[in-house]
Amino acid sequence: MIKTAKRIEHVDEYYFSKKLAEVRALDTPEQRVINLGIGSPDQAPSQNTLDALVAAANNPVNHGYQSYKGIPALRKAIAEFYEETYHAILDPESEILPLMGSKEGIMHIAMAFVNEGEEILVPNPGYPTYSSVASLVGARVRYYDLREDLGWRIDIEALKQSDLSKVKLMWINSPHMPTGTRALHYELSQLIDLARANDFLVVNDNPYSMILNDHPESILSIEDARDVALELNSLSKSHNMAGWRIGWVTGKREYIDAILKVKSNMDSGMFAPVQHAAVQALANKTEWFNVLNSVYAERRMVAHNILSELEATWSANQSGLFVWAKAPEYVHDVEQWIDEILYATKVFITPGFIFGDAGKRFIRISLCAPVDSLTEALTRIQRFMKVSKMISQETITV
Repeated sequence: MIKTAKRIEHVDEYYFSKKLAEVRALDTPEQRVINLGIGSPDQAPSQNTLDALVAAANNPVNHGYQSYKGIPALRKAIAEFYEETYHAILDPESEILPLMGSKEGIMHIAMAFVNEGEEILVPNPGYPTYSSVASLVGARVRYYDLREDLGWRIDIEALKQSDLSKVKLMWINSPHMPTGTRALHYELSQLIDLARANDFLVVNDNPYSMILNDHPESILSIEDARDVALELNSLSKSHNMAGWRIGWVTGKREYIDAILKVKSNMDSGMFAPVQHAAVQALANKTEWFNVLNSVYAERRMVAHNILSELEATWSANQSGLFVWAKAPEYVHDVEQWIDEILYATKVFITPGFIFGDAGKRFIRISLCAPVDSLTEALTRIQRFMKVSKMISQETITV
């Protein structure tokens, strides 16, 4: 047996990669599994997006290798989207780099800027890929806590008091996944000042800004942010295009050029018809997002009912595709509880421990399921809770 590289010794297979196989195995014609775990939008992109994909795919010239920097029309569309949505002005020629999904950008950025042994600040709770990529590039993962008592906000004062001399990169995620907290403008400004004072790069991962959020914001709208900041974004969540793998990174020319050095050695450009379709998606009007968010708002109401049935608690002030909630006090092992629910009801809910130890008392429900499915999940969980209470009462009586 050939030994694997040391770089993967401290990297686990992504939780959903393993868990979803277990979940799918429970699926039967008699009772389908209702997956409320993963944030994969179930609605279609706009019709103009689909029409553009078909038209471009029917053009023979669009099936060859493409530019590593993406077609000019896509970069221009991203710049226009940023100006209209975030009031941030970007140079489409030098400050935008399209990516095959923003997830690859996490690796590209780490490889471009972080040396072995340097520190990467990772939110706890937060997206597990941040810490996995840090381990893969030989960096030291340094977690910073998002505190429940602060509304899951960054304790910037605590960071100021800590030793940041070895930090090279800080990941932030606003609106935040899994907690749904949106960073305020002044908080982003404070982070920019902190990064400048300590000579590190702060990267905002920003895929949820258009979902149930009345105040979409880019870190690049902060004055002089580009000296120390980058931003990742994508069409996956906001435009119902998760499987299309369309994202981008934005920032100053020198940083984009450094990332391009990595990217150009790892892929051969994005399929041209997908890029042409993305141009049309980025032109979606406010009315399209209003309809999208009305669907998510209706689903969120049912998700709240599910959480009430589970006797969980949550904040009503959350943005993004999920609802983050605290398990009831009587639940001692949340992961085990979630599995009990899964096997008894065939409803899968994400346990919060996968996002870091700060999430071990929490659960997350995805809004990427139709109202009918959420309502059926509610019915199943009502039965589960009724039986659980009966068993508990019988145990107490005995």
